[in-house]
Amino acid sequence: METTSIEKLQMLIDNEYKIEKIHPLIFGSDAEINMVSLTLVSEDGRKEIIRAYGEESHQLREYIRKNELFQNRGV
Repeated sequence: METTSIEKLQMLIDNEYKIEKIHPLIFGSDAEINMVSLTLVSEDGRKEIIRAYGEESHQLREYIRKNELFQNRGV
């Protein structure tokens, strides 16, 4: 079974990764967003990228907003 972008994000957050970058920015209009790319970084500098497309990109952006995962990270 393939993991969703939200499941992968939560797994990385649980493993002490922090969101380094969100493209496009989280405060952009969802109406024109069909793809979201997140870059996460661990304390030892390892990077992971999560990409979500279509409806999943909207769900991922809303999940980030609701859980305030972008605050204090310069995103």
